Amino acid sequence: MKHYSAVLTILALAAVSCTRNQTDTGRLVKNYAEVTIPAPDLTGITDNGKEVLKLYRMAADEVDKIYWKQYFGDGEAFLGSLTDPSEKLYAEINYGPWDRIDGKPFLPGYGNKPESARFYPDDMTEEEFLGWEDPDKKSPYTLIERAGDGTLKSVWYHDAYADLIGKIEEHLHRAADVTIKESVRHYLLEMIEGLKTDDYYDSYKAWLEMEDSKMDLVIGPIEAVDDARYGTKASYGAYVLLKNLQRTEELNALSSRIQELQAMLPGDPADHAFVPGSHSDIFSCNVLYCSGYTNAGFKVIGINFPYDARIQEELGTRTIIFDNIIREKFNRTVHPVGDALLEAVHQPHVDASAFYWTIVFREIAKGLGVKETVNGKGTVAEALGNEALVLEKAKSNVLGAWLCAQEAEAYHISALFQKEDVLTTFVTNTIRSTRFGAADPTGIANIIVYNYLLESKAITWNPSGRYSIDYDKTWKALEAVGAEILRMQAHGDIDAARAWITKYGVAGPESLSDKRALESAGIPVDIRFSYE
Repeated sequence: MKHYSAVLTILALAAVSCTRNQTDTGRLVKNYAEVTIPAPDLTGITDNGKEVLKLYRMAADEVDKIYWKQYFGDGEAFLGSLTDPSEKLYAEINYGPWDRIDGKPFLPGYGNKPESARFYPDDMTEEEFLGWEDPDKKSPYTLIERAGDGTLKSVWYHDAYADLIGKIEEHLHRAADVTIKESVRHYLLEMIEGLKTDDYYDSYKAWLEMEDSKMDLVIGPIEAVDDARYGTKASYGAYVLLKNLQRTEELNALSSRIQELQAMLPGDPADHAFVPGSHSDIFSCNVLYCSGYTNAGFKVIGINFPYDARIQEELGTRTIIFDNIIREKFNRTVHPVGDALLEAVHQPHVDASAFYWTIVFREIAKGLGVKETVNGKGTVAEALGNEALVLEKAKSNVLGAWLCAQEAEAYHISALFQKEDVLTTFVTNTIRSTRFGAADPTGIANIIVYNYLLESKAITWNPSGRYSIDYDKTWKALEAVGAEILRMQAHGDIDAARAWITKYGVAGPESLSDKRALESAGIPVDIRFSYE
């Protein structure tokens, strides 16, 4: 990657600041193309099942209220104070006054987004936190607050949000009473216990064992992205999902190969000696509804849960691919970016099937790799701290594409696309994802991968403003960067991780030029949901 001058960096920051001071929230809203989630086709779903879906959505609405409290505070009062429709809509998209793209406020009267969110006191110092002896302070499920005497105290989520969690439990209890599926009933009752105690081990197991339902509910504190201070505290979110049975059957053919895919990973085999559980499966679903963290800002197109390393080793993980969201993202963002920014020779290789399967392997890759360090530093998350999530997201992106290209070349995928289609589509998606900015680990991870590809000459930004792709160099770059991430994770090498993120995690002039070109072309950054 080029080393850009301090003067250029200062000018770029000044330009961003100037633009933000003159913000037109109507223009910002257009960064998110509206996607209407239609009423689902419930053919074959019993009346009991339809009632369960209704209760799932009601539970998800309570999750949304908890998330507002975690990220901003009193969301209802805040939204009620906004009279401009575009300001209110953009605040709803971002769950507060801070733009998810760059972390800066788009409303007057607010400073930059606090890295502590609402998980820690704003005035808490590093020395104070590290010197405080409390066994619960690093739990993903505790808030850190001030006691009456000014000292720090841990408050469990189930106590901090007791009223709202009580309402979620009521909806899940009713759903458990209504469902005719014993596996669903078992999962819901275990989830209720998890919400009551902030111990989700049994609910994770019950969720993985729930294989015979056409519907799914992912709910609870599930992602630690918003904790920009220590990368530990989990944000509440929810997905209400409807399974695509035919495609799920096709995807699940991969489930038996999870351990084989693990063994295929690049680099020193000792750096990925972890053996995933054999119970892993893959579902294809349509998103019917989402709330909380899962609805904030950029929309994900697949998940791989649970994150609990104990469950991953004992049973494995569940990968869920969001068919309807993948389709919308490709049509509205990925394909248009390819038309706008790739040289003509590469454009035919931007392929919808290649995009779909790259996402499949990206989500599978989240469950692969290494979970415990090889040198006694504990889990990867513990050893790498706030850098862990950036590396994990970069790892999943890179190794997902690397595995998918390899599988396509070996004709292990039924869809008709080539290795070049995978690499072109991955590069295009990486270029467009640098627009996510550096306000959270997802954006930083994409910028890192982009800059690595640029430095290695895998991609070349031409004076025309379009990219050329060297497929051989792209393949080798993905292999090299994947191996290096696995090494940093396996050895808990936080110094190397920090140096790597510092070097590659800053958007350069090419990305800024792309951003202006895509804005001029009216190509949205991402999508937002509305519901019929």
